[in-house]
Amino acid sequence: MNNIKIFTDSTSDLSKELINENDISIVPSYVIFDDKIYKDSIDIDQTGLYEKINELGKIPKTAAPSPQDFIDAFKPYIDKGNDILYIGLSSKLSSTFQNANIAKKSFPDNNIKIIDTYNLSTGIGLLVLKACDFIKQGMNIENISKKIQQLTHKVKTAFVMDTLEYLHLGGRLSAIQHLIGNVLKIKPIIKVVDGELTIAQKVRGRKSKVVDVMLKDVLKNAHNIDPSRLFISHFQGGESVNYLKEQLATHINVENIHITNTGCVISSHCGPGTVGIAYLEK
Repeated sequence: MNNIKIFTDSTSDLSKELINENDISIVPSYVIFDDKIYKDSIDIDQTGLYEKINELGKIPKTAAPSPQDFIDAFKPYIDKGNDILYIGLSSKLSSTFQNANIAKKSFPDNNIKIIDTYNLSTGIGLLVLKACDFIKQGMNIENISKKIQQLTHKVKTAFVMDTLEYLHLGGRLSAIQHLIGNVLKIKPIIKVVDGELTIAQKVRGRKSKVVDVMLKDVLKNAHNIDPSRLFISHFQGGESVNYLKEQLATHINVENIHITNTGCVISSHCGPGTVGIAYLEK
């Protein structure tokens, strides 16, 4: 009988339904407002995050799960004799991967695989669910780990941001860039490239126009998209979410289009109105 336990972190932005359905364990990241520390998607959700930011006029700091967090999460399953497969946030964006590897050293006699996805949000979630697919097919942890590592470069993730305000508040955009962006009504399309966030395009105009630019980029690759599933992730994405779902369902032969809310760590850097698409290439 397969005894593999799948772990990921809260930045994978998987819905509670998908987590429960696939028996996935989540190690939460942290959201920090001054001296108050919250576990992402446990102690604080999108609504609470938005209220706090409006109240305090600043975005929170975020922190990776500690090595001890991973030790505490892994141990009950190690004690049961499970193999552990952890699939998490890009090592170029966080110390999460490093901390999971530190925790692994506490269990030298056990089979624990730690995979760097070089991605974030549902780009991670896609790989987690692929691993769940492979478990259901009866694969062992060695083969699953190899297959997931081979798939990391096939994950494609893009986001449209409705506002530059959160990038500015987070120190990722200067006051001048922020001012010019607002005056010219520029909205960035962010992609994950080699494990890092990259501004792929700067589009001037209404959000609907920018969403269409992102959508057209995805549809150009429709023939090469893994048909098992894709994700639409958002933080108060509004009409754009249903629009994208309708268009993707019409033009891409895909079994499941999952819609998920981004967790607090991702949301705190992107802001309300953000909407993204993540898929795997064949």
